[in-house]
Amino acid sequence: MIRSLLRPALATLLVAIFAAPGAAQVATFEPAPARDDAFELSIRNIMRGPEHVGEPPAGLSWTDDGEWLYFRWRPGGGEWDDARELWRVSADGGAPERVTDALDEETAIARAGGDLTDDGRWKAVGMGGDLYLVDRRDGTVRRLTETRAGEVSPQFTDDETAIIYREGDNLFRMNLADGGIRQITDIRSGSPPREGGEETAQRQFLIDQQEELFEHIRREAEARREAQARRDSIAATEPQPFYVPNGERLGGLSPSPDGSFVVVSTARSAQGTQGTMVPDWVTASGYTEPLNVRTKVGDAQGSSRLALLEPGTGETTWLEIAPEGTESPADGFAGGWNDAGTHALIWSRTEDNKEWFLYTLEAATGELTLVDQLRDEAWVGGPCGFGCRGWLPGTNTVWYASEESGYAHLYAVEADGTGKRALTSGEWEVLGAEIPHGDDRFLVTTNEGSPFNQHVGWLDFDGGPIEYLTEGDGSWEATLSPDGERIGWVHSVANRPPELYLGDAEPGAEVERITESPTAEWLSYDWTLPEIVRFTAEDGAQVPARIYRPADAGAEANGAAVIFVHGAGYLHNVHNYWSTYYREYMFHHLLAAQGYTVLDIDYRGSAGYGRDWRTGIYQWMGGKDLSDQVDGASWLVANEGIDPARIGIYGGSYGGFITLMALFTADDTFKAGAALRSVTDWAHYNHGYTSNILNQPQDDEEAYRRSSPIYFAEGFGPDQHLLIPHGMVDTNVHFSDVVRLAQRLIELGKENWEMAVYPVENHGFVEPSSWTDEYRRIFELFERTISAPGCTADGGFCAVPSR
Repeated sequence: MIRSLLRPALATLLVAIFAAPGAAQVATFEPAPARDDAFELSIRNIMRGPEHVGEPPAGLSWTDDGEWLYFRWRPGGGEWDDARELWRVSADGGAPERVTDALDEETAIARAGGDLTDDGRWKAVGMGGDLYLVDRRDGTVRRLTETRAGEVSPQFTDDETAIIYREGDNLFRMNLADGGIRQITDIRSGSPPREGGEETAQRQFLIDQQEELFEHIRREAEARREAQARRDSIAATEPQPFYVPNGERLGGLSPSPDGSFVVVSTARSAQGTQGTMVPDWVTASGYTEPLNVRTKVGDAQGSSRLALLEPGTGETTWLEIAPEGTESPADGFAGGWNDAGTHALIWSRTEDNKEWFLYTLEAATGELTLVDQLRDEAWVGGPCGFGCRGWLPGTNTVWYASEESGYAHLYAVEADGTGKRALTSGEWEVLGAEIPHGDDRFLVTTNEGSPFNQHVGWLDFDGGPIEYLTEGDGSWEATLSPDGERIGWVHSVANRPPELYLGDAEPGAEVERITESPTAEWLSYDWTLPEIVRFTAEDGAQVPARIYRPADAGAEANGAAVIFVHGAGYLHNVHNYWSTYYREYMFHHLLAAQGYTVLDIDYRGSAGYGRDWRTGIYQWMGGKDLSDQVDGASWLVANEGIDPARIGIYGGSYGGFITLMALFTADDTFKAGAALRSVTDWAHYNHGYTSNILNQPQDDEEAYRRSSPIYFAEGFGPDQHLLIPHGMVDTNVHFSDVVRLAQRLIELGKENWEMAVYPVENHGFVEPSSWTDEYRRIFELFERTISAPGCTADGGFCAVPSR
């Protein structure tokens, strides 16, 4: 099996992947060229970010012949705002080459996704609003359309003699032999026209009398009857109209393989909502320009519904996508058809986020069969739940993910609801699953064995043990070649960003590293693999955390500690692979080099640990997620020799929220904190995220009151210190959030707090100058207040070294 990278020595980058025991291959690469200037561990240098480490390979796609693997990549060494460029590497490996614009255009269709015939020879592609047919055997391309109308989403019919595609609001069928096109659906907006009503007896008498007395009238009546008969004859061969009701708009169209049935989705916009306005301050026009963005949690929400349409007859069945008695309305989603075209998969979720339902829809009868459902008194979710579902090839068997066991696992059930079985099980999670074309097994990504690693392997349709292709520390993402023989891997470990590798799709296969993203300057520093520890929370839970010790940086501990709080809530940051918080990763090295011990906690609500951990913050953000930070601080005091009076905390977004709650509600546990782009009042955040966890403010006021820092600002103590950095063009957590908190702190007469505003930054900062200013202030906050005993005694501050 493939093993992860070993930690390199200071001067040598050993990029080696070891085969399984008994397979003696080792792929070793030349170290990066040496430089006279080693990496300078300064805030300004760290915050250059992508200039050092680049951006990792992404968007991997094989050409149809499997000879080339294309990817987007940006190696380090360029400007901070450089974009990823297109590269490629031969399937046999070797050095990657940058792709010219001409080659990009020439090969675009060959590497585009599309529907495949059963034998994999032909591919139907929609690109640029036109359709193409690709012979993957010899690479020839036939252009099927060249219009301004915009044709999209082609799929082969069940007999593979035609394709079905969407143009505008309708579906069409194109015969591949002669290019003939037939419209499948006739979808219109509004109400059906009224049919003529019956005439009164008096008026009918006059009509009959006119036809009886006058030959001219009789001839006109006969002509009308003949014309109507011709129209009826033609209409019998055309699709019958389907009217999207007034106030709704057409959504998706999911045709059966032969086009005889279509699952139609419609959507209704919320009425009476009020959006929020974010000012854009620094503009080309010289005027402040308003950005109209989202609504707030609890405001009216749109809805959707599904119908089964038989285009030939116009017969329409609106689907009841929640069992009778379900309290909350549900929104539905079409999940595709089985190969035989007899059943469609329908998935729905209630608007209160607490239940989902999985149905099969029998086309011939329009009947729904509930094959599984899940209710969670908190909210339904999980890492693989909503995207992992479909039909096993050539069967009437549905596969899907569920947190039924408390962890995200795969299940299968027959279309009639019988034979439900678990395909995977255990106290670990399936993170992703797919069925490669023509294969008879799943390619799955899981964290089996350790929540700190992600591995890829094969799983039989009947379940059973997973045959892993990877092992050891790190994360692996796989892109399988068209013939299933080779895999493009994106792999990382904790102290090296993701890189591209190539290898055979077999356990124990040797892999070759293709890219090296960081600069030699960055690689010259001895970036550590942070140790992962666990500490016991107040409720007995074992909480995982990364720790950065001064000794790891060759420094002497100063007795102070900083706790970092990752954002997003449901996010995983304690692991053995590269973090999206890579600037913070480097910043923690700087803090350690200055003597600080840094702890980075996967608190309650984080991803990777199952349902109970995910929902541990239900109705109380700032509950267990905050107590985990407090318990982490206690562990540092007891085990790392930390002075309990010299602990700081910082984080962004959700991490900023926790920082505020820590300073306002955790007594004197934390001396100083930096709350970056922080939520201060959850009633002002968005609906999709917040209503899952806290319900709606009008329905659960107490949950919002105990979860929002603005209600606890009076708890900010006179000996504590707070920094509030925020982008002024933040369209996610609005700048108005911290403005409201500032007014609250002013009215309460609070001291020792300050704001730092960034006029051109959104939620995620991009400009190195902004990053540098922000983290300089964070560093200076900790240096002034906790770097040594008595920093703030008698209103004084400790000196701040230049970093």
